[in-house]
Amino acid sequence: MKRTPAVTALAVALGFGLGACGSGAGGSASVAAGSDGSASAGPRLIGLLLPEDTATRYEQFDKPLFEAKVKSLAPDVQVRYANAGGSAQTQAQQVRMMIDAGVGVLVVDAQDSAQIKSSIEAAKAKGIKVVAYDRLAQGPVDAYVSFDNEKVGELQGQGLLDAMGSAATPSAKVVEIDGDAADPNSIDFERGFLAAVQGKVDIAYDASGMWKPDVAAEKATAAINQLGAKNIAGFYSANDGMAAGIVSAMKTAGLTGVPIGGQDAQLDAIQRIVAGTQSYTVYKAYRPEAEAAAALAVDLLQGRDIGALAAAMKISASGDDVHADLLTPVLLTKANIKQTVVADGLYTVGQICTPTYAAACRADGLQ
Repeated sequence: MKRTPAVTALAVALGFGLGACGSGAGGSASVAAGSDGSASAGPRLIGLLLPEDTATRYEQFDKPLFEAKVKSLAPDVQVRYANAGGSAQTQAQQVRMMIDAGVGVLVVDAQDSAQIKSSIEAAKAKGIKVVAYDRLAQGPVDAYVSFDNEKVGELQGQGLLDAMGSAATPSAKVVEIDGDAADPNSIDFERGFLAAVQGKVDIAYDASGMWKPDVAAEKATAAINQLGAKNIAGFYSANDGMAAGIVSAMKTAGLTGVPIGGQDAQLDAIQRIVAGTQSYTVYKAYRPEAEAAAALAVDLLQGRDIGALAAAMKISASGDDVHADLLTPVLLTKANIKQTVVADGLYTVGQICTPTYAAACRADGLQ
């Protein structure tokens, strides 16, 4: 098959990026050397595919935490990694390269949960086990690790109502900026959010920010122009990355004191919460999610039963029953920064309280 320049470039990028994790991208892992120097049958590679690099969590936390846990559980197993950069087509190419490299288990956070179905089917046809990470991909997935995403949405809704206080009335106009509909989590977040706020506020403007801060900013500006700045009582942002764009649009429009929240507990979101320009976020601890996925991947690679690790069941959009491990999210406000992200070692007080935020940190009792 003739390779296009784009595919060739991707192969080169994967080869260099993954080579640091162990064997080169072109090598097969179907046979690996045993501790005594003999050959031991079976794949010794786990593939990790993450969806995009706009949200800071994937490169800063998910990837290194996953790799470290695999190494602690199975030192002879190598992890191959690639990031789709927000492209479903790129991720499909990355799945094919993982298959060709001989991975035994593929852990994938789908950029597009529907489009990736055929890629998952191709992996399964080669005997590769598949773990859906954070987002439930369609197709014959063996296990799924995420948070209770409807609960995330409920917490977002409750956080917004709490921040609005007495202004939360059935006539209060709220702007809703959702994530990408291709991400099933986005649908769960919205479902949970609406369950928390319906009948209590008026969703006066609803649009998708596509998980992109600049798109979210454009939608927020359109909402402000349509509704009038003084008529908006609150903003819902499906994540912290988009919240940054919305806060920027609010500032440009001279809109202050209006509650807005997100989720993911990004460092910049924590700093906005300290400064008072963001009201809340939802903390989904990265370590337990990444480590749960790593443990499932290692057990699947070694042929162990995963029932104890993934005791729940979820039905994907393709109708497949999937063993699931669903973790519990936490609403994060000024009141519990120390008890959540600081206590868990996600960020230090020093990282949060840079000179720009030092005065606000002192006022909030962080310093």
